[in-house]
Amino acid sequence: MKHFKTAICAGMIALFASSVSARDLVMNANTSDPAQKQAMEDLIADFEAAYPEIDVKFNLYDHEAFKVAMRNFLVSDAPDLITWNAGNRMKVFVDLGLFEDVSDVWEAEGLYDKMPAVVGASSVDGKQYGVPYAYYAWGFYYRKDLFEKAGITETPTTWEEFKEVGAKLNAAGITPVTIGTKNLWPAAGWFDFMNLRINGVEFHADLMDGKVAYTDDRVKKVFESWAELVKADFFVENHPAYSFQEALPFMNQGNAAMYLLAPFIVSMFPEDVREKVEWFPFPIIDPEVGIYEDAPTDSFHIPVNAKNKEDARLFLAFAAKADVQTKTAGTLDMLPPNVNASVKDDRFAKGGFEQLSKANGIMQFYDRDTDPALAKVGMQGFQEFLQNPDRIDQILERIEAERARIYGAL
Repeated sequence: MKHFKTAICAGMIALFASSVSARDLVMNANTSDPAQKQAMEDLIADFEAAYPEIDVKFNLYDHEAFKVAMRNFLVSDAPDLITWNAGNRMKVFVDLGLFEDVSDVWEAEGLYDKMPAVVGASSVDGKQYGVPYAYYAWGFYYRKDLFEKAGITETPTTWEEFKEVGAKLNAAGITPVTIGTKNLWPAAGWFDFMNLRINGVEFHADLMDGKVAYTDDRVKKVFESWAELVKADFFVENHPAYSFQEALPFMNQGNAAMYLLAPFIVSMFPEDVREKVEWFPFPIIDPEVGIYEDAPTDSFHIPVNAKNKEDARLFLAFAAKADVQTKTAGTLDMLPPNVNASVKDDRFAKGGFEQLSKANGIMQFYDRDTDPALAKVGMQGFQEFLQNPDRIDQILERIEAERARIYGAL
């Protein structure tokens, strides 16, 4: 009995010592969807197993509540880590002086080589302000059986080949592309890719930052190429009446062959259709321009006012490891930015991972990369253009007026 009491006392002392020595690391997150919550809880558990002296305090918010509370807690009661998005959404808080420079983590962990596609999306003025943990690739989901019916044996890699594919599909009585623009944003994906393929990532970033006029000839060039598709009847009719989900039956029923969208569309295909669906990246338009992709990216950041920056940096380094990103992205059904990570045995995931791993750089998405008010006017313009491409001058003048109102004269 004496030894039993001693053992209990020793255990209590050890427990007390552990609680005293444990270092708290506070994380605020907006990962409230079931898969997101599970991925974050698993990541935290694995981190605490690797660093038992650190106790992660996990504060979970729903998406909208997080947006409202974020600026307040970054200023007055900052956690040690937060989840957020790379790109312009990150830059807003960098410009306010609220996100920590974590270039030292990137340097120490060799992340410039391990996560090359997200370097630009995580940087402001050559410094890194976050570490991405997952992203996903946009691309064309297409019915292979409909391609074969139209006599198409290979997916297009160039703009000319893409237009030829559309002509063959139309000749076979199949609309080349389905799209629903009632939500506006699906059309923005088209604009992003065409501007990236024609003008490159630096120009696109400057346009998103309000540093270029929408009436610039380089922007007009994008719409001239886009008009080639509109005038060649590439898109389903009456698309403003359809949400992105409501446009899917055109493809499910075999009336349209392609859909430019993100991976979440895969689960929406009926099983018999999904078996016939394959994926290819947006074609090259100008071979002199690098390969840049739309890849919305989730990332970790350290607030400038954090209390435990040392352990926060340990967490960033841990979350960037290849095996950790493999597990996290797999739970999220997204892709790992670390090129040494692996993806599940899925043709869509493998295709997206390969494309993003060789990308020269990425952007987030039109309504993530630019001012929200400008994004709304811009996307309304894209929707109108797809209905009436001859109105392009008036449309661009209207978008430019909003850019000038927000960002000022050039």
